[in-house]
Amino acid sequence: MGNHPNVEVFLRNHESLAPKRYRYSDVKKMTNSFKDKLGEGGYGGVYKGKMLDGQMVAVKVLSETKGNGEEFINEVASISKTSHVNIVTLLGFCYEGPKRALIYEFMANGSLEKFIYNGNPSTNGRLGWETLYNIAIGIARGLEYLHRGCNTRIVHFDIKPHNILLNEDFCPKVSDFGLAKLCTKKESMISMFDARGTPGYIAPEVFYRSLGGVSYKSDVYSYGVMVLEMVGGRKNIDVGVDRISEIYFPHWIYNHLELDELGLQGLMSEEDRVNARKMIIVSLWCIQTKPSDRPPMCRVLDMLEGSLQSLPIPPKPFLFSPARSMKDSSTTSEL
Repeated sequence: MGNHPNVEVFLRNHESLAPKRYRYSDVKKMTNSFKDKLGEGGYGGVYKGKMLDGQMVAVKVLSETKGNGEEFINEVASISKTSHVNIVTLLGFCYEGPKRALIYEFMANGSLEKFIYNGNPSTNGRLGWETLYNIAIGIARGLEYLHRGCNTRIVHFDIKPHNILLNEDFCPKVSDFGLAKLCTKKESMISMFDARGTPGYIAPEVFYRSLGGVSYKSDVYSYGVMVLEMVGGRKNIDVGVDRISEIYFPHWIYNHLELDELGLQGLMSEEDRVNARKMIIVSLWCIQTKPSDRPPMCRVLDMLEGSLQSLPIPPKPFLFSPARSMKDSSTTSEL
């Protein structure tokens, strides 16, 4: 398979924006022939590498079977327009026949996913509450920048713990823009022909258009689900729990928030307790079923950084069950 004409045209038209282009032989050299694998995803593998100047990088090698280059274009197009401390930096790319790779700054602590679930054997335990709170704020800043701060609004469409990378200081960076959509500031709604994202984090309007159009508020929903998972140390939908009332975590946490009996682990101080409660209230606002009821990310930041007393308690969330396959998504119903 040769280079896809769409991709070559795109790269020519965006030459001034696109990062440095590398040959496949360079990529092989910098990764020591793909020796040190950091992870694997639906798109292909990620390998640790080193630039000639000594800078450590993460090289994402896209699977050769992946379509006509749409995800590759998405990633280069969207991330090339960004420059923010909470967005991962794309340093270069390779596009040579079927060989495609994206070269990112290396993030020493890997993905957030490794640090937030209780009983995860791959880590030394959960992060402290101050770190979790700062990570939630950092991700919110990154998303607020994508939605409002850069020249073209970018909706990510795949916000989840796996796609949040952490540097050596646990500063979070939004990564993986393969499903992102670019839209002008004037466009409030996005036309979509396919449900995109990861089950469990996809906003209900992506399936049920009657709830409202698909917009940047879909990222707000995914952010809310993720922050609830950070607080609870468990997946949003957990089929491993015994009682049916506890399967859908937002309901459990909402009911216990009202009773002030959250029983969260590791709260060391009053400040931790206040920040945990703020994270919960904010995330419950973010997962409201109707997009119009969800706050924009600038308001999310205000709420997280403001006083707990000023935060109104949101309405109880509806159960939108995204755990099933996308084709078999159920209707929304309140428990």
